[in-house]
Formats: sequence, structure tokens, C-alpha cells
Amino acid sequence: MHKYIFLSLCLAFFTSAWASEKQYSIRGVYGWATIKDLGNIILSAKINPDHKQYKLYSVDGGKLLYANVNDWPVDIYAKGGFTYYNENSFNNCYGVDAYIKAFYNFDFLANRVRFGFGEGVSYTTKTLKIEEKDASNKDSPTSKFLNYLDISLDFDIGKLMRSKALEELYLGALIKHRSGVFGLYNGVHGGSNYLSLYIEKNF
Repeated sequence: MHKYIFLSLCLAFFTSAWASEKQYSIRGVYGWATIKDLGNIILSAKINPDHKQYKLYSVDGGKLLYANVNDWPVDIYAKGGFTYYNENSFNNCYGVDAYIKAFYNFDFLANRVRFGFGEGVSYTTKTLKIEEKDASNKDSPTSKFLNYLDISLDFDIGKLMRSKALEELYLGALIKHRSGVFGLYNGVHGGSNYLSLYIEKNF
């Protein structure tokens, strides 16, 4: 099943229609790990990472698939990224993500704000330490290949600063989430969350 998800994402990336002038995006991310579950993070709105010794640095690129879907303020991108996981005193590792992401755009105080939700797959070269801790708490196996969610909220720096040159340069907060979806992926019940900051440019 996993290879069909990956092939579908690749097909969507290469066969999408050219929907607007700015077709691509690039994003840089810096994040810290937390042992909290995704539901607890969202419901409690507590975004302070509790395992700052585990960090990540990632670069994502994207291509616009559809703009203003059904005349709604929603844009859909195909995205892929490369991540370096700094595991402190343990062996560091690398990861790749492939996902489809939708952005809901709305204007607030003369500024453009976007809520983004992405869904896809993620692979790491070794099991992350934060995922080992989570697995031990839940008596669950671990896996390098897991489901991936990319949940973000950002704003347009250019519109905020009234600078045309900086428009569609976004600063935001992000949850990078890997999980087994209640055992669907390799029997994994759990995963990891990295609370992150990023800057993204559409071009």
C-alpha cells in the first residue's frame, strides 16, 4: 500500500496543471521534539517543546497543483522535503517526506494568513529517539516508515510590512507529525511531534 501512496504523490506532482504565476514554494524549518501526543498539543494549545535536545532542520519544496479550488480560498500543493535530525549525543539521522498540502487563505487586519494541512508519508534512516521513548510508553513497535502530517499557521511578511518585494514570503509555526495511525503502519501505535518555526517563499 505504501508504494501506491508514494506513486500517487509523484503522479500528482508531475501531471498537475499550471494554475497561477507563482507555481513553486521553498521552506526552511527548525524544530524541537515533544513527547506530547498530537491531540494533546492541539486541544491544550501548549506548544512548548519538552525534549529540546532532539532537534530537526529541514528544507521542503513544493509545486502548486490547484489554486482557489471551487472558487474557495484554498490552494493545493504537492510537496517533498529532506530533514536532518540532530539526536544530541546519539547518532544523527536523515529523513524524507512526501505529501499533499492544502492551504486555507484568509485576510486579517490587511494581512494574508494561511492555515495549512498536509498528509503523506515519511521515512527516516533510523528510528528517532523521541519515537523510541513514545513506543516504550505505549508498548509499541517502531518503524522508520510512517504516516506524515504537516500542520501549519503562517502570515505574509510582505503584506504586514507593506513591502511588495517581500510579498508571499511567509513566517509561521508548524507541527511535523509522524505516526503509525493506530497501528495501520507496521503495527506502530505512536510516533513523534516536532514543534517548529519556518520561513517559506512562493515563487
